[in-house]
Amino acid sequence: MEKQKSLRPFGMRDKVGYMFGDFANDFTFTLSSMFMLKFYTDVMGIAGGVVGVLMMAARFVDAVTDITMGQIVDRSKPTKDGKFKPWLKRMCGPVAIASFLIYQAEFAGMPYAFKLVWMTVTYLLWGSIFYTSVNIPYGSMASAVSGDPKDRAELSTWRTIGSMLANMVIGVGTPIFAYVTVDGNPVLSGSRMTIIAGVFSICAIICYLLCFNLVTERVPVEANDQKFDIKKILKSLVTNRSLIGIIVAAILLLLAMLSMQGLAGYVFPNYYGSPAAQSISQAVGSFAILFICAPLASKLASKFGKKEISAVGSFFGAVVFLICYIVKPQNPYVYIVFYTLSFTGLGFFNTVIWAMITDVIDDAEIKNGIREDGTIYSAYSFARKLGQAVSSGMVGGLLSIIGYSQATAFDPEVTQGIFNISCIVPIIGLTALGLALIFIYPLNKKRVDENSAELARRRNAK
Repeated sequence: MEKQKSLRPFGMRDKVGYMFGDFANDFTFTLSSMFMLKFYTDVMGIAGGVVGVLMMAARFVDAVTDITMGQIVDRSKPTKDGKFKPWLKRMCGPVAIASFLIYQAEFAGMPYAFKLVWMTVTYLLWGSIFYTSVNIPYGSMASAVSGDPKDRAELSTWRTIGSMLANMVIGVGTPIFAYVTVDGNPVLSGSRMTIIAGVFSICAIICYLLCFNLVTERVPVEANDQKFDIKKILKSLVTNRSLIGIIVAAILLLLAMLSMQGLAGYVFPNYYGSPAAQSISQAVGSFAILFICAPLASKLASKFGKKEISAVGSFFGAVVFLICYIVKPQNPYVYIVFYTLSFTGLGFFNTVIWAMITDVIDDAEIKNGIREDGTIYSAYSFARKLGQAVSSGMVGGLLSIIGYSQATAFDPEVTQGIFNISCIVPIIGLTALGLALIFIYPLNKKRVDENSAELARRRNAK
């Protein structure tokens, strides 16, 4: 208790430090979401459907590694640096190196089987092992930084700011430097992608270390020393309605958001013939999140509830893309307007979702009397990666269905198909997301406030 009293109060240093953590995450996660499919279809010559199947199959591996890492984190004993922070220092190097290995363009001339094996091994090392081992402790750490729901909401906002900054760096910078003109058409350069991936990996390590040094864990989270019982763990997870609700919402969020970002790599250079417009769309979308969603999300959530503003924003985004599909703008900058408005609607949920995870953890503690940050967050992390995989698999499959390949990348019929799916996928995904938040996720503002008060009462009574 004396040690806790001597710690500096929660403040801006923690928020900026936590921001750097997701900045680091997204140097590899967002790069994979936006450009891995494009890299392997256009540079390595792997069919989009094959890449998508790999991403989906890897999630079955994650079902084991995510829960395993969650248990490791929950059962680990706190160190002088805290319970969760040490994992950032331990695993930042491996996750960065594994990400860099995915984008090795010098292997483009190797046999198809070699490229397939290389893609599979490096992707599994990155996503299923090393990314899991750093992301789950990072996400679980929020509830140890502060026990105040308001502080956690601010951490969620700053985490989203970190994500948006990474989106700007990756989404804006990569198209500018990664494309070259071949026969009058913009083509992704493999050698440039390799260099870009290396630079981003170095940036990820730096940001992880900044997070480690700036954030302080204040809320003691002791090691879970209960006997490991997989049946009990699974039963606790599958009967937790709030967790199921946020998992369904997370899958739909990633399905919509990553499909929008992934398809941007095709709709702008192939349909509109303008990689520069892709960079502008990412910049404008990120600025909208930073200057509209980030300042307003916490205030609106405090007044109306996180669940409530997230559902409204999702329906708004779906309506915007429905109008875009009907209008079919021929100017890429008009399409950017639709993209930005929809992305902003989605951004309110994406800004507060990390605070919603701590709400789920609190709700589980109320019911079970045990705090399992790592286990619950690992289940959520698995859902996010499942959403990433479903998005990539679906986009890859749809590209194959419309006949997209290196040879047909600029055929008018194919490019029109690219535009159509760039609208239809977010229309369906965002509508389903709004419905899931309303009818499945139970933690409205009233219940969150009641849970927070009850946990404060219990801790004060000890």
